[in-house]
Amino acid sequence: MISKSVFEIFRVTKMSEEKKIASLVMILLISASLAGCAGNDEDEGPIDTLVIAYEVRDDYENIDENPQSFADYLSEVLNYDVSLYSVDSEGAMLEALRFGNADIALMDGGSAWVGWQQYDLEVLAADQKSDGRTHYSAHAWVLAGSEMAEAHLDDNPYTDPFSLLQGKTSCHTGWLKSAGMLLPMGYLIGHGYANVIGDPNDVETMRNTIYAFFNENASIPDSGTPYYGYSGAVKCLSEGFGDVAFAKDSTIASYCDNENPSDNEAWCLDMDQYVALPEFGKSPSHPVMYNPEIMSESKSNAVRDALIGMADDDAATAILNGVLNTPGFVSVTTEGHMGSYSASIQNIPGISAYYNDKYTINSSVSVTMDKIVLAYEVKSDYDNIDENPQLLADYLSSKLGVEVELYNVESEGAIIEALRFGNADIGFMDGGAAWVGWKEYGLASMAADLKSDSRTYYNAHAWVLADSDIAAAHLDDDPSTDPFALLEGKTSCHTGWLKSAGMLLPMGYLIGHGYANVIGDPNDVETMRNTIYAFFNENASIPDSGTPYYGYSGAVKCLSEGFGDVAFAKDSTIASYCDNENPSDNEAWCLDMDQYVALPAFGKAPSHPVMYNPDYLDMQSRTAVLNALMSLNNMMYLENYTMRGETYTGCYDITVHQIDSSLEKNQCGDEILSNVLNTPGLTRVNTQEHLGSYSSLIVNIPGISTYYGEKFDINS
Repeated sequence: MISKSVFEIFRVTKMSEEKKIASLVMILLISASLAGCAGNDEDEGPIDTLVIAYEVRDDYENIDENPQSFADYLSEVLNYDVSLYSVDSEGAMLEALRFGNADIALMDGGSAWVGWQQYDLEVLAADQKSDGRTHYSAHAWVLAGSEMAEAHLDDNPYTDPFSLLQGKTSCHTGWLKSAGMLLPMGYLIGHGYANVIGDPNDVETMRNTIYAFFNENASIPDSGTPYYGYSGAVKCLSEGFGDVAFAKDSTIASYCDNENPSDNEAWCLDMDQYVALPEFGKSPSHPVMYNPEIMSESKSNAVRDALIGMADDDAATAILNGVLNTPGFVSVTTEGHMGSYSASIQNIPGISAYYNDKYTINSSVSVTMDKIVLAYEVKSDYDNIDENPQLLADYLSSKLGVEVELYNVESEGAIIEALRFGNADIGFMDGGAAWVGWKEYGLASMAADLKSDSRTYYNAHAWVLADSDIAAAHLDDDPSTDPFALLEGKTSCHTGWLKSAGMLLPMGYLIGHGYANVIGDPNDVETMRNTIYAFFNENASIPDSGTPYYGYSGAVKCLSEGFGDVAFAKDSTIASYCDNENPSDNEAWCLDMDQYVALPAFGKAPSHPVMYNPDYLDMQSRTAVLNALMSLNNMMYLENYTMRGETYTGCYDITVHQIDSSLEKNQCGDEILSNVLNTPGLTRVNTQEHLGSYSSLIVNIPGISTYYGEKFDINS
């Protein structure tokens, strides 16, 4: 047969059509004669061919760098006819493997990921780094003593160092660098800490996403600037410009922990000042890629064994060092080598399109999901048809271009279960259920509804009377007089058993800050009752529904009538009952407004968040859903609205200033918000931002996780 190397010579040689024809005739004649001779001796000639896609230079000043030595070595070991297929880019390598012009190629991580995800290429083996690993780990580095470091080192699973990164100043190694941006941001986006701000198909969106999650001082340096690269990112942290530096695991030691101290950088701090948070993921070494549709299993195994054996062959050592810049190859699986990397970078907006452009690959980015499922408590019928959540589903479907299906649930716990197991993609929850979903099952928040005052929370306060010693301690501007300490022994007025503002948040604060001690079994929520009686007194009002002191009104009534010394309620409670424009609307028990004093807020009770499971709802689909939800805010129904001499009725889009007169009133965004979701609007949030304050308090309540698990009927 005609050897592939002969065809290779023919392919890469530039010649006229006439010469090509003449040469082809000559090649065929020679090949025929060789075939006749070869048939007489089974020990002569190669048994197979192997083509290596490689960026071959025109000449090599150092002959030891010439990849032909690599081809020649494999040819000798395998008894294959091994040739080089010259390419000028990583993209050309991908094309060569896709279409069978080459059998193997040594690629960087980004192009290998594209080859795996888009073209089903596989990893044959991977080269080793200088320390023998096939990866390096990407970390966030912070300074010892920072709240992130303390949250990482305190062995408390509820203090999440990654959630504390929000709002901090970040130091990146450069634009779209693996350890300095792609892996950490992919992790933060993928796990629901950060939301994509902008077009999920445009990689430039990454810049706004970084500025929104961290802050606008984030260091995204260009080459040649002081904070560029691994050294620059850690310098940025060390000099106090930033609060967190993203770099690989060996970065700090390589610059600041050398055997000879004079080799350390001038900006280095003591090594014990640097703390690495848990790794975001692994950046893979260069994999050897192949196309399993073209190269047989037996051939791929033979090539793999030959590559691995190079480290044990003295003749191959020079090739490994001089040509391939590695101490050797090891056997890896595609998922094992690329999985961690893929899990992170697939969350980067527009990354596939970016790599396609970078590698000059033409392929469209496909929609990841053909249906979105919304978990919702659907009633069997609606007296008011405008309240039917199908209106929300239909609206989202029109915006997303895919079916949006309602998944009927009967409880908050069922919403959690639906998201946990992938039966639904999004769900609206109250704060308690959302907290359980977040802390116990890794669910995340993408948006939250607004309260009537456009906030996504209300503050929980202790209310006291103006002539009390507690009020005096709060108002005297003396930091040594602590009003919360004076609550001990007083009679407390709660809104009810385990109510957020009336019990959970204030008691979580008092326990968490050491004012009150838990009295009883820390795993039993009933312990809360004894804890209240022990810290306050046995006259504490923990009312049942229907009793005079129940609810927000009841708690303040309890204080106003002199039964209790302190009432726990939300920030707007007093004004809503006692400061109405029409005095006749005030409650009979109200005192003058200046008689009520609010102590500093304990924390925030969150509005209803939109929750999802980062393990099931990918970044691109999530961003599309979030954008569709946000568009509800931009739609306003107008009736007989006159503009420029014309009268309009329909759904008005304030972003493009267009009216859709074909929509029914109940199909317009503002009507869906009001009637279906009972909110004036939605806003983007992330999990820590929305639930963090709430979580930091209620986690101190004895047995709260078990209580919520039973309340929401969660089987785990």
